[in-house]
Amino acid sequence: MKIDSFVTLGRSGLKVSPLCLGAMTFGDGSGPNADEARSRAIFDMYVESGGNFVDTADGYTGGISEQLVGKFINDTKSRDKIVLATKFTFNQSPGNPNAGGNGRKNIHRAVEASLRRLNTDYIDLYWLHAWDTMTPAEEVMSTIDALVRDGKVRYFGMSDIPAWYAARAHTIAELRGWEKISAFQLEYSLIERSIEREHIPLAQELGIGLCPWSPLASGFLTGKYRRAAQDGETRRLDLMPAGTPFARFDTPRNREVVEVLVQVAAEIGRPPAEVALKWLIDRPGVTSTILGASRADQLASNLASLEVEIPVELRARLDEASAIVPGNPYRFFEPFLQGMMRGGTDVRKWTPG
Repeated sequence: MKIDSFVTLGRSGLKVSPLCLGAMTFGDGSGPNADEARSRAIFDMYVESGGNFVDTADGYTGGISEQLVGKFINDTKSRDKIVLATKFTFNQSPGNPNAGGNGRKNIHRAVEASLRRLNTDYIDLYWLHAWDTMTPAEEVMSTIDALVRDGKVRYFGMSDIPAWYAARAHTIAELRGWEKISAFQLEYSLIERSIEREHIPLAQELGIGLCPWSPLASGFLTGKYRRAAQDGETRRLDLMPAGTPFARFDTPRNREVVEVLVQVAAEIGRPPAEVALKWLIDRPGVTSTILGASRADQLASNLASLEVEIPVELRARLDEASAIVPGNPYRFFEPFLQGMMRGGTDVRKWTPG
């Protein structure tokens, strides 16, 4: 599979692949992590396929992920080609409260440490990894603006934050002429669609790109994990040990989503994982979907999702099976109640183009 098209990251001028290589599994080979050789094979396959967007974080595998990503980029002399993203927030120094969070002191510490591990002079996209519930939005945005002006950071994004906090941060930056938010990184998949209530409308309104993480729900959407074994390849959920990543996904609603996904995939003749990825890639507002692979063959299958075509009627089945309950106040934004505000007239919102 060759990636030969790119998209701007939201309303910025940065061009990225529709599939982003997540390097969370790049490590020392312990547990589920890939060792250096496997990590390099994954990186090489992604770059040779035409991908240009690589995502890591200072806390992934204790910093080894950043070190390997930096090494692979320098070995292949691909720094100018690669859009390199990393993150700050999580504390790696027990006992030191200022070695984590989103305050100015930690951001400056974190960016310098990441630059050293990545062996680079600048970070293309710097993510706030998660809301720390404490740091004022203006402190974060003024600090990022200074890093952009210093040339250490090119663009800024937020991951795992409340919509209200992101809206406040972006608006403050806009009014003060600071660097604004270019992208959100949020969990999004066929079985996790909560961000459709607030975050996606916010991103579309403000021109912020969306980079979903966990698009296959930690493998739950591969179709291999189902309540009843269908064949020798299927692992039964009820035999999986407690504490696995699937614990929060194993609900009656989600099991039904997987069954519909498996049926749709069979009709198309593609693996469920590829269909689940393509459903997400084509969702409104999605810019670049983050792939997490611990083996090259997994990455190859994920890249192949770009070739999948989901007929309208089958996409509608997936939409219906995975739909979320609007809840309050979101039900007031649906067509019926909105129609009560328009006096029986046909009113459509203007959109550019």
